[in-house]
Amino acid sequence: MNSQINVVILAAGLGTRMKSKRAKVLHRAGGLSLIEHVVQASSAISPADQTTIVVGHQAEHVRSLLAPSGVRFVEQTEQKGTGHALLACRESLASKTGFVVVLYGDCPLLSPATLSELVRRQTSGSAAATLITTRLQDPAGYGRIIMDAGNVRAIVEQKAATPEQLTIPIINSGIYCFQADLLWRHLPEIRPDNPAHEYYLTDIVEILNRAGHGVAAMEVENSAELLGINTRIELAEVDRIFRERKTRELMLAGVTIEKPETVTIDAQVCIGADSIVEPFAQILGNTEIGEESRIGACAIVSDSRLAANVEIAPFTHIVDSQIETGAHIGPYARLRGGAQIGANARIGNFVELKNTRFGAGAKANHLAYLGDADIGETTNIGAGTITCNYDGASKHRTQIGKDTFVGSNSTLVAPLEIGAGSYIGAGSVITDRVPAEALALGRARQVIKAGWAAKRKKKK
Repeated sequence: MNSQINVVILAAGLGTRMKSKRAKVLHRAGGLSLIEHVVQASSAISPADQTTIVVGHQAEHVRSLLAPSGVRFVEQTEQKGTGHALLACRESLASKTGFVVVLYGDCPLLSPATLSELVRRQTSGSAAATLITTRLQDPAGYGRIIMDAGNVRAIVEQKAATPEQLTIPIINSGIYCFQADLLWRHLPEIRPDNPAHEYYLTDIVEILNRAGHGVAAMEVENSAELLGINTRIELAEVDRIFRERKTRELMLAGVTIEKPETVTIDAQVCIGADSIVEPFAQILGNTEIGEESRIGACAIVSDSRLAANVEIAPFTHIVDSQIETGAHIGPYARLRGGAQIGANARIGNFVELKNTRFGAGAKANHLAYLGDADIGETTNIGAGTITCNYDGASKHRTQIGKDTFVGSNSTLVAPLEIGAGSYIGAGSVITDRVPAEALALGRARQVIKAGWAAKRKKKK
């Protein structure tokens, strides 16, 4: 089936009702841009190299986002309607046989199953095209479907409909599957004979009928699948639907989600069975979480990989990091910039790691900044320790061997190497290499002046 199907996704419009400088299809819901959802769904019926995106507003941004997927692009330099957008593809696609499916970049809820059924009906029938319809209790604003003996005779827009036609509950979704040869033959017959002087793809239905070709309808029961995004309100509603779908999917797969209406989990996130997600947590991007892990309340985990039995305490922020089995992170910790945490390690409250490898069984339980560092297994980092990794021009690494003890409030000035099994005295400023098994002290000698305070008070 894939070799016969070419998909065209119309994504050239700005979307003025969004009140945004960003093209509508680039707005996000459920963790992906609207156009990414549509491209993912279309992969069920056609490979990426047979999918064409019609771009216009902010074309370079849409290309940059989708180019890695392997889709093709056609630019609609002037936006003159949906028919005009499809005409922009005629030169590149008219020689291809089979079928053409037309989708919209702002309809992200359309399911792969619905698309597969659309193609099945069209390819197994004799109609020139099959279009998706649905019934709405309030169809105001939508084009109405005019049927005749099971055939779609016309699509009448709201402004042009008669009072009788306005009572029709069956509306046009704008999603079609065409016989390719008939589409490209008759598409140029669309004329801009309307107040907007645009080329409306809906006119193709009457054109095909006049040429003696039938147009079939495929009614979809779940009208939410066809919801297009025009305003921020509709964007929020679609985001809510995606979030509900995701939490339901995870709970049915064995994940406990406490107060699921409060959490935010992106569509591509994977979480293992018997894990627990506490209220108001956010799990975003391409995050993977192993079995029997816990994500604490109000924690944020983005684009990271967590192994099994990892605990993320409340209010912890983790981005672009990797955490191995049995590690405990937080509360109020921050990991970023490619941090790598070994098995059974402990990162405590108000500890920040950036671009740091933290060995198995190592501990930093309180109030530390560890940037651009390699910290060995079972090493203990005392409260208040910082690695001074930036000299004002360049970043430098700190290397700390395994089983090392770094005393509280130590300042480690990079580039620096601290040997395995060594001790750093509390309150030290360390600037030179420390050999293995050594004790390093870098602080002034304490001086006590007996009675000094009493004498000072008498002078007052």
